[in-house]
Amino acid sequence: MIVMTDIASTGAVDEFPAGMPELLDELDALVDKLQTTGFTRLSDTEVDDAGIRIEQAIARLTYTGNQQIVEADQRDLPRKAGYRSVIDYMKHRLRMAYPGRRLKQTRATATYPDATTGQPLEPVHPTLAKEFADGRVGSGHVHAVMDVLDQIPHAVDHDIKVAAERTMAEQAVNLTPDQITDAGARLLGYLDPDGTLADDTDRQRRRNLYLNRQRADGTAKMAGTLTPELLARVSMFLAVWAKPGMNNPDDPESPHGSIEDADPEAVAAAAERDDRSPAQLNHDALNALLKAVFEDGMLGKSHRGLPMQVIVKADLNDLVREAGYAVTATGTQIPIPDLINLAADAQPWLAVFKDATAVPLYFGRGKRLATREQRLVSFARPDGESCSNPDCCVPAAHVEMHHAHIGWVDGGFTDITNLTPACTRHHHMVGNQPGQFTTRIVRDGPDEGRATWQLNTAPGAPPNPERINRRPDIPRRFADHLKQVRDEIHGPEPESGDTPRLQMRQIIDLRNATPAELVVASALLDHAYGGSGREGHRPFEVRR
Repeated sequence: MIVMTDIASTGAVDEFPAGMPELLDELDALVDKLQTTGFTRLSDTEVDDAGIRIEQAIARLTYTGNQQIVEADQRDLPRKAGYRSVIDYMKHRLRMAYPGRRLKQTRATATYPDATTGQPLEPVHPTLAKEFADGRVGSGHVHAVMDVLDQIPHAVDHDIKVAAERTMAEQAVNLTPDQITDAGARLLGYLDPDGTLADDTDRQRRRNLYLNRQRADGTAKMAGTLTPELLARVSMFLAVWAKPGMNNPDDPESPHGSIEDADPEAVAAAAERDDRSPAQLNHDALNALLKAVFEDGMLGKSHRGLPMQVIVKADLNDLVREAGYAVTATGTQIPIPDLINLAADAQPWLAVFKDATAVPLYFGRGKRLATREQRLVSFARPDGESCSNPDCCVPAAHVEMHHAHIGWVDGGFTDITNLTPACTRHHHMVGNQPGQFTTRIVRDGPDEGRATWQLNTAPGAPPNPERINRRPDIPRRFADHLKQVRDEIHGPEPESGDTPRLQMRQIIDLRNATPAELVVASALLDHAYGGSGREGHRPFEVRR
């Protein structure tokens, strides 16, 4: 529990009035010295360290300032000063730019006194508050975590909420606010594996698409709320049609249609001339698609057919139970019932892994480029849903395959055990110079099969640590925190008790399977996609 001591909790009535003003005077003097000293005489390492420590200090001071807001509110200072609300007090008296967001942050992470006893209460989000007070996360991280936690339905059990808060606070220490939002979306999907809280009726009711009235220049805005099924299709379409150099109405030599069907040299040449923004790329891709549909004279169907290849990764148990969520190669979460409808006419691929690690079955290739099968296996790995760089969340549909352990030019083979997904930007940042990355594949231990990224430093500087993209571990970390919370509340579960309600990823190893076992596995997967019975299904596994 985080406690911000004050008069009520310490009883130091004589010391506090004199102590706090003096401390604030010292703070002002220290900031003055920092501003006048500057950074020009520092070494590169000292400048870098100074930036980190200053940001940590800003976060800690913000947390302390939040406690001042609590105290002012408890003493009714806003009304005494003539302000109608604490928001007005924060805006005009404390001169805050976004008082509403700051007050929400305060109520979630600050320590409030009990209305009856006056004793300090635990913050609403205690783990997040501790990281905030220690300066390990900033205001942006706090709001990103709060946005995720606010989306957890009230019907969720208390211990699940506590475990989710611990998981997200832990992740916030190493992620950016945008990455926290991405990680939170994945966690929210795992919080409702049975589909009982995420009501499909609500999703269908919220779907909409608006075309606003034309403006004076003839343009109009379009806005909408997409169902997961439509989002998966649109994301995949944009991934192959909205590429630089493709479908450019201002370039008569720009290839049209899907990048998969275009001449690579023509695309590269057109991309050099392409100065469109990502939003304009999306617009022109949609326009090109609709143009082709109208020219073919078939509304709703394309004469040549738009390749609908949505690559999806799902838990086998979820497929059997027809509940939970899957994730597409474009990073879209899609409910299992929607996935089954989407894949009704699709041919499923089965990816098999060694035990419960990220090591896939061996797929060798004596060429530089990875095969389609290798890319599918890479995506199916626990860390294959996005670029493997720990600071990146570019989804699998937009990545390249990087020779992580031994580079191709150094004699490395294009084997699946040597490949890791990497976005174009980070792929081009691999090298042996300062500011570039050194990568390798972990060969043993719990991270076996995963790629590490190490940012190279200048000669003589302390080396940076090797890092692994930990976002795919969120479900496992949540399960660990959930067990910890339940043990704290209810005591340890007996060894022979029921299995936890939340089922995590189950891996099946068929490397040494007999032909008969492979037939059984294929039948089980077919049943998961097209089985007729929906009741009485239980999680199953195929053993060697």
